[in-house]
Amino acid sequence: MTDKHHSHGAHKKNNPLKELVFNIVIPSVILMKLSVPEYLGTVVGLLVALAFPIGYGIYDFIKVRSLNFFSVLGFLSTLLTGGIALFELDVEWLAIKEAAIPATIGFIVLISGLFGKPLLAKLLLNSLIFKIDLIYDAIAERGNSERFKQKINKANFILAMTFVFSSAMNYLLAKWIVTSPAGTVEFNEQLGEMTLISYPVIAIPSLLMLFGILFYVIKVITKLTALKFEQVLNAN
Repeated sequence: MTDKHHSHGAHKKNNPLKELVFNIVIPSVILMKLSVPEYLGTVVGLLVALAFPIGYGIYDFIKVRSLNFFSVLGFLSTLLTGGIALFELDVEWLAIKEAAIPATIGFIVLISGLFGKPLLAKLLLNSLIFKIDLIYDAIAERGNSERFKQKINKANFILAMTFVFSSAMNYLLAKWIVTSPAGTVEFNEQLGEMTLISYPVIAIPSLLMLFGILFYVIKVITKLTALKFEQVLNAN
């Protein structure tokens, strides 16, 4: 009984609303409205704004007791943003940083496919979502193993391209919005605006692309196994 509950807790999913509030909404409001000299000031306002996503990341790690690659990159991205602002580096570095994080992920996804171990398979084809043994046995019985591998590599390539899209959009958005020198009130306000706008402009389209890839993978599985979606889905 204890192991079962422990396992369930270990795979507990994050709350998307909490992530949105602590990583996007609160930092944006602080940067845009409270970073003026009459309130927190530029440095304190920036530190308080960055404290929310960093604090939430630490809280989530303590709660889940595990690290994942994407969480680490997100944490690193927040620290780099703070470093660029506090050391008053050229704003070009902010645009480069915004593009570098998703570009790094996309590169890793692409390389994983080239080496025959697509990251997409590790992310989607797991026992938490699908009945893996049933799927691979059905594919093998129908002689579709090689075809399935090709389809998954194709989906993995598309996934890499979604991160390329995100990288390009992040860079363009940062160049377009954040034009004031780091360490100024205007920089903080523009950083908050960029953070807020990036959600509907970049995050939502990227999420829709991911859903499209998931739909494609499910369609491939059901077609090559001749099984229905309900049969391959792990409902436990």
